[in-house]
Amino acid sequence: MANPLELRRRIRSVENTRQITRAMQLVAASRMRRAQDAADAARPYAQEVLGLMQQLVAATGDDLLPPMLQTRPVEHSAYVVMTTNRGLCGALNTNVVRQAMEDIEESRASAEVSLIVIGRRGRTSLARLVPMLAAFTDISDRPTAADITPIARLVMDGYLAGDFDEVQVVYPEFVNTLTQRPTSLRLLPVVLPEDADPRDADVIFEPDPATVLEALVPRFIETVLYETLLELTASEHSARMVAMRAATDNASELIDALGLTYNKLRQAKITSEIIDIASGANALAQRA
Repeated sequence: MANPLELRRRIRSVENTRQITRAMQLVAASRMRRAQDAADAARPYAQEVLGLMQQLVAATGDDLLPPMLQTRPVEHSAYVVMTTNRGLCGALNTNVVRQAMEDIEESRASAEVSLIVIGRRGRTSLARLVPMLAAFTDISDRPTAADITPIARLVMDGYLAGDFDEVQVVYPEFVNTLTQRPTSLRLLPVVLPEDADPRDADVIFEPDPATVLEALVPRFIETVLYETLLELTASEHSARMVAMRAATDNASELIDALGLTYNKLRQAKITSEIIDIASGANALAQRA
């Protein structure tokens, strides 16, 4: 059984841990709000770009579509897996890596697979499992469009050069503070939903729809990657806040349990001392 001194040391140690997890929870909560606002602000822009591309496709013949809108037999797939640089965010990275491995195993049945990883956690987990083309681990907590440029250039150049025939993105989709859903998205070739309004095709484009579409597709790729990166950031801070809150609550419960045990030991010691004193007094009284 632990003695009171050891219990006091454990209580102080857990209290120090609780202070750290509480501070990390507050920091993650403040960053989470900013990241959520950024992710929410990026979605309408991506939808507008998608709508514009639908108009351009409707006004362009199939034989004039740019290469990144044309499908071809898939012999080599590339996966862009988005994870965090730091841990302490629950099962976020584990779920993303698991989703990526399920998709990769399915693709391996019919095609070669290469990997592009964002984040140190994904690089560590996947480095020995899949051939890795590149790893980007210097993305900041407040990503900008410039952070996504080298990634977008790598996937577009590789697709146009024929190094791979499709590009899939695996990332955590931010649903709400408690839910971050691992999601797979086909980035290349770009497939647009077939729900465009035919009236949108009456817009006049200069110099011509095919030229505008060819210039717009790279911007669309960058927009999608930037939006998924913002989703990753919002998911990371949300998951870390929830994990640190749970750790803080667990520390508080452990402190209460240790305090109860300490008080019981202390009470037992006091009771034992009182019994010893009473026994001694009785012995002296009997001698007298």
